[in-house]
Amino acid sequence: MTPGGDGWLRPLGRTGLEVTAVCVGGGPLGGMPAMFGEVPAERAVRLVQEVLASPIRFLDTANGYSDGESERRIGAGIAAAGGLPADFLVATKVDPRDGDYSGARVRASVAESRERLGIDELPLVHLHDPEFHDFAMMTAPGGAVETLVAMREAGEVGSIGLAGGDVRVMRRYLELDVFDVLLVHNRNTLVDRSADAIIDQAVERGLGVLNAAVYGGGALARQDGPVETYGYRPAKAPVVDAIRALRELCAEYGTDLATAALQFSLRDARVSSTIVGITRPERLPGLMEAAAADLPQEFWDRAEALCPPSELWLDAA
Repeated sequence: MTPGGDGWLRPLGRTGLEVTAVCVGGGPLGGMPAMFGEVPAERAVRLVQEVLASPIRFLDTANGYSDGESERRIGAGIAAAGGLPADFLVATKVDPRDGDYSGARVRASVAESRERLGIDELPLVHLHDPEFHDFAMMTAPGGAVETLVAMREAGEVGSIGLAGGDVRVMRRYLELDVFDVLLVHNRNTLVDRSADAIIDQAVERGLGVLNAAVYGGGALARQDGPVETYGYRPAKAPVVDAIRALRELCAEYGTDLATAALQFSLRDARVSSTIVGITRPERLPGLMEAAAADLPQEFWDRAEALCPPSELWLDAA
């Protein structure tokens, strides 16, 4: 796939929106040293400007990333670039504050995001990480879910999405049949297919699907070095063995693990866009090169055989 060529723009389910096959994730842009290393504000702003000028036309962030700093820096980058291009989509997520995930908090979160980003119309807003909160409270009358739906119906936001981790909980929200988009992370990768069934369910319902964290928090981003974690948790020994075997397979085919991890998601016809976090403008060309890579079917057949069994996935039954 050539960035900007056929297949680069894809429909996002029933939303009427089009997104590029690759989306830049805004998590690192706020500066999360424990996860991504230090990201100075000026570098993050410059990266946003470079993304706006690239073939990528989609950027994903959240109200809660670094207590709003990701959105502030994205807003600064948009302003420095002279405004948001008409064909560029910025998605964000509502987040709780100090344990408050009420309907009122959802409205406040949206207002904060608008101000930080400098964008009046938010085309896509996700309910973020609801699995960490009580389902009955989140779905109660006037609660977070109902409020977000009401905001969509009133035209205060565009489409609404469901963005989270543990698919065993996320499935309960999906079955409410109120969301337009599903965002999964760390669970549709070379070594973990926890989200496979919920992605099928989302597509059957007409939802757009976004696949994030395809590098598993870094474990699938490197061709060498130790593997200590996967999906922000200590990596199980068989998963480490699988990653090492995938590295060897990549070397055999003249590629690297990060390219294979990205291509695994890009070739999934169910996925509208793959969200990739980057921290430096100079990494954009490499990301575009990885998006354009073409690996033979034999490679994918062998890679599939290396995927650990389901009992080793993040959301094992």
